Amino acid sequence: MVTPWVWILVSLVVVAGGIAGWFFARSRRRPTDVTWVANSEFIRTLPRYRSRMRLMRLLLAGAAALLGLTTIAGGALAARPVDRDVVHEELTNRDIVLCLDVSGSMIEFDAEILDEFRAIVESFDGERIGLNIWNSTTRVVFPLTDDYALVEEELTHGAEVLGSYLDWSNTDWEAIDAYMRGTTTASSMSSSLIGDGLANCVNSFDLEDTERSRSIILATDNEVAGEPAYTLPEAAQLAEDRNITVHGLYASYGYSSTSGQEYRQVVEEHDGVFYELGDPGAVPAIVDQVEAEQAAELSDDVTVVVTDRPDRWLPWAVGGMAAFLLVVWRVRA
Repeated sequence: MVTPWVWILVSLVVVAGGIAGWFFARSRRRPTDVTWVANSEFIRTLPRYRSRMRLMRLLLAGAAALLGLTTIAGGALAARPVDRDVVHEELTNRDIVLCLDVSGSMIEFDAEILDEFRAIVESFDGERIGLNIWNSTTRVVFPLTDDYALVEEELTHGAEVLGSYLDWSNTDWEAIDAYMRGTTTASSMSSSLIGDGLANCVNSFDLEDTERSRSIILATDNEVAGEPAYTLPEAAQLAEDRNITVHGLYASYGYSSTSGQEYRQVVEEHDGVFYELGDPGAVPAIVDQVEAEQAAELSDDVTVVVTDRPDRWLPWAVGGMAAFLLVVWRVRA
């Protein structure tokens, strides 16, 4: 609360007012205001009288409790309840683009990769995350955002859709086609243009005039089928020129290949980390590397964000006062 002492002050004022009102009412009571009736003591023994007195005491106790609740809620509102969130600038200055190859040779790995992406994202808090998928062209599934509910939803949806490919008895080809739409063109016979996919991911970063940590997590088998505008080394150099670090997830069929060796060499030459898909050390290593790069580049500025939260106490204050007035009316009736 911004001014917690107001809460105590309001409570003391209400209590003092109640006590003063009670003494004032007693001081104004005169003997002539009371009418004495002889031989009426037996009334106190009547069941109807006793039940009415019990109801009266119950209503008075309820009125007192409701007045206390209203006082507490009113005092809390007067003290201005707020939420204080500490935002670390080093977190909000991280941008990560997830860059996924969805070519034919990769589709059986893509659901697992999206699950790996989701595990990586779960380790972040405050970073902006984006997802691009590509084959011969690129589709932005979602741009850089810190809406983690959206990120979780999209990664889960993508994993479910592409995961159906592995279940030949229940493959949802229509959903897969809809998800892949925009990653190929009818006029192109090329496929898996690795360098172009990475270059498009490089161009997905915004706020170029601000100091931010920028990383790409590239997932591919590096099997090119066509003539790309950028080779993988050229795209990696483009990323380095823009201070973007590329980390690699390699999807392979379990045997060594020149494409895998080239992929590792390019990533490590540009200070990224390289892991094969399924390696249990991949997720923590990539997360640690992203955080280490950022911590070295940016200061740990802290901002306190204050958000007013009257909604926590307003219903209690309004409801308590309404119920108090209703009970008092019933007592007087």
